[in-house]
Amino acid sequence: MTESLEGRVALVTGGGSGVGANIARGLADAGMAVWVTGRTEARIKAVAAEIGGHALAGDVSKADDVARWFEQAPPVDLLVNNAGVQGPVVRFDQEEPESWWQVFEINVRGVYFCCRAAVPGMLARGGGRIVNLSSGAAYLPPGGFPSTAYGPSKAAVHRFSEMLADQLSPRGVFVFSISPGLVRTAMTESHWGDDAPWTPPGCAPRLVCALATGEFDALAGRYLHAEWDSPEVLRSRIEEIQAGDLNAIRFRR
Repeated sequence: MTESLEGRVALVTGGGSGVGANIARGLADAGMAVWVTGRTEARIKAVAAEIGGHALAGDVSKADDVARWFEQAPPVDLLVNNAGVQGPVVRFDQEEPESWWQVFEINVRGVYFCCRAAVPGMLARGGGRIVNLSSGAAYLPPGGFPSTAYGPSKAAVHRFSEMLADQLSPRGVFVFSISPGLVRTAMTESHWGDDAPWTPPGCAPRLVCALATGEFDALAGRYLHAEWDSPEVLRSRIEEIQAGDLNAIRFRR
């Protein structure tokens, strides 16, 4: 079933820059009322002003801040958990435990807090959708990734999304795990050169908008890559993906 996005409410974490800002713009262009969250108030206010949305400052890893966002925003139809950090670019033996754990606090605990805040209302209203941003670092070989915390944190995001989708899909709340690809942002360009396989910045917004319509609810819990799993490709592969248990991170002997 495909639903109109006009007038529906989306909340995008980490929406003040990079991929999150692009997703916020895409959802606003599709007609959604968008609430943008982030720690840097000037950035989220700038994006909100640009798209005619609303800004909510705070830290995604703090339960009180997240609870306040969902109290101040209207009922949320779409939650996009985009906020994330990569961690320091140092060898493991030089990495401070506090910095390592902070990656999990933001990348994993932040996703949990937001889902915890959003899901009860979605269930009470009969449905909703959640898009959690994972990464290729969740399953690719480790070469080139800047922190020993980043890949494990994104693997946890995907596994959490998969398990949440299994529990909530029968109740009308559909949870998706996507990788935006390697998008050139302030966070990524310091780690990767010009010859890196950069993903066009419009891919993630297009995929998130498509998932928000409900057309691909059957793929909840699957791992979707914004560049390679475009709406056009997914439209032709839904039955194949389901039948073959594809787009899944599995251990196979």
